[in-house]
Amino acid sequence: MSLDELRKEIDDIDSHIVRLLAERIRLAEGIGKEKREMGKQIVDVAREKQVIDRLKQLAGEEQIDPDDVERIYRLIMAATKGRQGIFVAFQGETGAYAEEAAFQFFGTSIVTQPYESLDDVFRAVEKNQAQHGIIPIENSLEGSISRSYDLLLDSNLKVSGETELRVIHCLIGNQGATLDSLKKVYSHPQALGQCRTFLNHLNYELIPAYNTAGSVKIIRELGTADVGAIASARAADIYGMKIIAREIEDNPNNFTRFFLLAEHDSPPTGNDKTSIVFSVMHRAGSLYSFLNLLAENNINMTKIESRPTRQKPWEYNFYLDFDGHHEDAAVKKVLKQLEEHAIFIKVLGSYAKAGR
Repeated sequence: MSLDELRKEIDDIDSHIVRLLAERIRLAEGIGKEKREMGKQIVDVAREKQVIDRLKQLAGEEQIDPDDVERIYRLIMAATKGRQGIFVAFQGETGAYAEEAAFQFFGTSIVTQPYESLDDVFRAVEKNQAQHGIIPIENSLEGSISRSYDLLLDSNLKVSGETELRVIHCLIGNQGATLDSLKKVYSHPQALGQCRTFLNHLNYELIPAYNTAGSVKIIRELGTADVGAIASARAADIYGMKIIAREIEDNPNNFTRFFLLAEHDSPPTGNDKTSIVFSVMHRAGSLYSFLNLLAENNINMTKIESRPTRQKPWEYNFYLDFDGHHEDAAVKKVLKQLEEHAIFIKVLGSYAKAGR
């Protein structure tokens, strides 16, 4: 067979693949419609895993690299999610890291909606203005986001997923701005804190803003060469701004963990995590007895965080993450035991573990 004939066959196959992709997207749209009418969660991580596992097995049988097939189908799945009508609420402005985390989790075809505060994000999902919300829960350098934990306590929404975003900060300015021309730099206080080493020798006036992308919006409106902002490269691109310096964060191990919010949590995948909040009697050994139940049942605790109850001084609620899903037999057993040792306990949600 000649080169031209081989290329013709490839062109025919490519045309067939595109037509099949279009058919797959139409079917996915139908599934999304059915799920919305039934009030079901559109994103089904367990189902996605089943599809990927089956295709990887098939790829191996066809002597194709299974990892290549997974990467291709992750992109295909991402492309269909927006067509299924996935709306995600986040705090900040367009270009915020939270929006970037939503794209990382769902794919770039989703519809995102910015809100001014974390409280607004919760309300948007509670009022069905969005199927999902995404909130920062902790940063690997700066620690936990207290307001997120307090809102999780009060809300009936469930944690349905998590994702970990590598945070890369850029120094951004208007066209014509340089390191030497800047006098003021705006950004979220955490971002300013994460770039201390870079900023210390430059003697800029540091001005806190409510959001990183919002700080880019501020300096664009000011329009002068003496103001800069710290945010993502994507934010600079969205607002048509200049990147003066990249990767200015002090520590490259700068990750923010985000929770996905929904009316329901996710079904088991076999690689899950559960988040709970609880309180115990304010007496010696109470917390130890509670946590020891996890060890006795061979359940791995991945995080514990305390927050004031806001009811009595010096009394605390504890937020706990551990391996497993609340539908797993072992987790069901331990949750029942934990209830007997707690003043109260609330399951915030079970969800697939994030993978970097």
